[in-house]
Amino acid sequence: MRILKKSKILLAMLALLVLPLGLAACGNSKTASSKSFTPKKLTVEFVPSANAGTIEAKAKPLEGLLSKELGIPVKVNVSTDYNTIVEAMGSKKVDVGFLPPDAYVLAHKQYKAKVLLQAERYGYEGTTDNQTKKLVNFYRSQILVRKDSGIKSIEDLKGKKIAVQDTTSTAGWIYPAVEMLNKGVNINKNNIKTVQVKGHDQGVLSVYNKNTDAAFVFQGARSLVKKDDPDVMSKVVPIYTTDKIPNDTITVRGDMSSKWQKKISAAFKKIAKTKKGHDIISSVYSHEGYTDSKDSNFDIIREYDKKAEKLNK
Repeated sequence: MRILKKSKILLAMLALLVLPLGLAACGNSKTASSKSFTPKKLTVEFVPSANAGTIEAKAKPLEGLLSKELGIPVKVNVSTDYNTIVEAMGSKKVDVGFLPPDAYVLAHKQYKAKVLLQAERYGYEGTTDNQTKKLVNFYRSQILVRKDSGIKSIEDLKGKKIAVQDTTSTAGWIYPAVEMLNKGVNINKNNIKTVQVKGHDQGVLSVYNKNTDAAFVFQGARSLVKKDDPDVMSKVVPIYTTDKIPNDTITVRGDMSSKWQKKISAAFKKIAKTKKGHDIISSVYSHEGYTDSKDSNFDIIREYDKKAEKLNK
């Protein structure tokens, strides 16, 4: 009788131990299923690399092209900065973002956003703005100055005024700032003043018009203003070109279902191969096409982000 009583007590204790595990498993199952998002409409957002009003108008037809491929309504919006897109994806107000590498890394870290594609662009001959016919999945940042400024090197930027993009911009802030630091010049110190501008074309123009001494822009940005200012190529010149930067991404919110990740990837790749679709992505972001991507492609960005933390020390 005593052994039987002890056995009953033991079984009761085991049941109490197993019960929380079973409840946890049920909870996890519910959580897992709730993480798979199937859109009934799609919101796409991007930050223009040049004149916002003009680019937004050019991007609007992308709504119809994507809607046709996906079979649901699509809304394409322009945002003021990448932080806004990242936060909107985190709060599930934006489903797809055109994110540069650093903004993608932030979105992935904070909200488990998933990279689908990387843009392909034509490469450049050395440090010039002369494009090759070879498609590549990387680009570079440059530090531009006026040719008549007397600024010849990074060391000469001490005490100067530099036009930059927001702090999540890989080409407009992270890469050039870190590579300057590697050469002993801290953009947050050394008596340097930064001026944030909206768009890489505005960075070029700030130097061209002598409003700033230098600008951080992506390689090829001078071509954005060449039509209105044909002499920009001779008056504004690069003094430094960074290492390779992974190209911009097409990123989706973290709970997007795997089925829809594949559908969205396929839609963007197909659209990029049509004349109308190619004209849109080329005019909006200088994208020539898209290639599959993965998170590990951006480990180099994480390394630069760690180095960037030293700018404030």
